[in-house]
Amino acid sequence: MAIPIYHIDAFTQEAFRGNPAAVCLLNDQADEQWMQSLAAEMNLAETAFVQAKNGEYDLRWFTPTVEVDLCGHATLAAAHMLWEEGHVQPEMPIRFNTRSGLLTAMRDSDAIVLNFPAEPEVPFDPPALLAEALGAEPRYVGRNRMDILVEVAAEDLLRNLAPDFAALAKLPARGLIVTCQSSTPGYHFISRFFAPASGIDEDPVTGSAHCCLAPFWGRRLGLTNLTAYQASPRGGVVHMRLDGDRVLLAGSAVTVVSGTLRI
Repeated sequence: MAIPIYHIDAFTQEAFRGNPAAVCLLNDQADEQWMQSLAAEMNLAETAFVQAKNGEYDLRWFTPTVEVDLCGHATLAAAHMLWEEGHVQPEMPIRFNTRSGLLTAMRDSDAIVLNFPAEPEVPFDPPALLAEALGAEPRYVGRNRMDILVEVAAEDLLRNLAPDFAALAKLPARGLIVTCQSSTPGYHFISRFFAPASGIDEDPVTGSAHCCLAPFWGRRLGLTNLTAYQASPRGGVVHMRLDGDRVLLAGSAVTVVSGTLRI
């Protein structure tokens, strides 16, 4: 049976920027090992599997090596596909059932707004290998249920990081968020995200990391509305609004390839 699949760039308004995700639209429940094998075959940061169920959608995310609990850019890509392909009317919200509970997506002019759980960090005693593996001395270290957060001193330092990925893969976390206050006009903060333990040396734009970054910088700066740039080679912009224990993430997406699986 032919299964629709899409390659979509998220958190960008132009192709070949932002973070690419594959989105696979399932007719029936799929075998977990098959989904993991397909994610490895696609070899993108995330492959999202979407299945309609009772007016809502089940949604799962896989890197090339593991299933993850939360992914922003692949959720953005999945919502974009459902509206663009006419599965959901433009004015209607989309409800996704996931390993992180109910997530919703709505359209706001040209942007897609995701309603995600806030994932604030708490102070964390860093492992001895962290500074050497990162190649920079942390100013602050925290962690949440998924990731370790490191604040560094300056934007130039963050942009020029060249971590030891083999060493970072030994950290007890899904990934490492590195951030600093922005010196570039138009952004409140800058970040990068490294997740070699999850099969991704550097993720281009990480929506779930901003569920941690938004409350972190919101406290620091006394703001509820924030705009950030993820300074990967592809780069991407994330707009955020803090709403209690939720974070609203806004961005755009572009479909690059659409086709069918014949397996």
